[in-house]
Amino acid sequence: MKKLGFGTMRLPLFNSDDPTSIDIEQTKRMVDLFLDRGFTYFDTAYPYHGEKSEEAVKEALVKRYPRESFVLADKMPILRVKKTEDYQMFFDEQIRRCGVDYFDYYLLHNLGRDRYINTEKFGGFPFIEKLKKDGFARNIGFSYHDNAETLDKILTEHPEVDFVQLQINYLDWESQVAQSGACYEVAKKHGKKVMVMEPVKGGTLAKLPDKAMKLFNDYYEKQNFPVPTPASLAVRYAASLDNVKIVLSGMSNIEQLDNNTSYMQNFKPFSEGEKKLVKDITDVLNSTIKVPCTACKYCLEECPKNINIPDYFGLLNLYAVTGKTTGMYYERFSMNHGKASECLKCGKCENICPQHISIRRFLDDFVDLYEKK
Repeated sequence: MKKLGFGTMRLPLFNSDDPTSIDIEQTKRMVDLFLDRGFTYFDTAYPYHGEKSEEAVKEALVKRYPRESFVLADKMPILRVKKTEDYQMFFDEQIRRCGVDYFDYYLLHNLGRDRYINTEKFGGFPFIEKLKKDGFARNIGFSYHDNAETLDKILTEHPEVDFVQLQINYLDWESQVAQSGACYEVAKKHGKKVMVMEPVKGGTLAKLPDKAMKLFNDYYEKQNFPVPTPASLAVRYAASLDNVKIVLSGMSNIEQLDNNTSYMQNFKPFSEGEKKLVKDITDVLNSTIKVPCTACKYCLEECPKNINIPDYFGLLNLYAVTGKTTGMYYERFSMNHGKASECLKCGKCENICPQHISIRRFLDDFVDLYEKK
């Protein structure tokens, strides 16, 4: 397969305020161009577009092309599973919505520390293993947003999976929050192929700040080919990793699809110069960080409320760089830990902090950002 996948979570809409108002005719044209250029991988999920993405895939793709001409991935909505029987119920509905007899790739959707507990309790892994055995799923795996330690635990306990879908982009590669690089190395250690999601980090890497954009333009003006887009740099970064099989892009119009397929049709891996370029751009983006926390975790040893200070500060820094909050990460980082608002203002953390950070003040900023909504 060519390395670009069509993610169907940002399809074209008639009304931007209504995720179910999918422009099916434009979606059909996008599917046609995608396939015509030799790409075959489509990715959907139960909740996308207000639960209308799977049906859109059926209309724009499945009804119009032979089954063997495309590769389709779908995901079990594990957050909605409350008992073992729910797995079969949801899967039957997905088969019906998509209009297929099997999925080429089938995933447990969005595993992490919290959801892994219930997935084990209700038998999620045995269920997808049986799907593969019975021919309803040709490859099984899971998508994942959490730390490398938990990923290692899951892959150690479930070697039967064929692949894992990870959030990987150059900004998150060394991030203490997303841990893209560390998670990639864990998957590689376990011999699992990687499907990449969010290579452009929700659009963050498509529009670079002026200083980073100057680095970008200066580099490519010295090359012997046209200046690409910042988004294409981010997609090619992920696709250049040896263990990556597919890089997903959620494309919202035919212009985006035309651009993505143009540079991925005859894919050229990263050069050494481009590796240095993304490092320099990352340094510029990270220079805007808010808290100089090194995640040494000494503060955790002293906090009477066991507040997860380093990871909360990681989210503050992420917001400083991207302008976006990530409630999902806060939910997970606060598991078995105190909320930021539970800080007693005792100052014990500040007394032991090697970086001499005003922890209490920054926790107040975090509360304003994440808990006062």
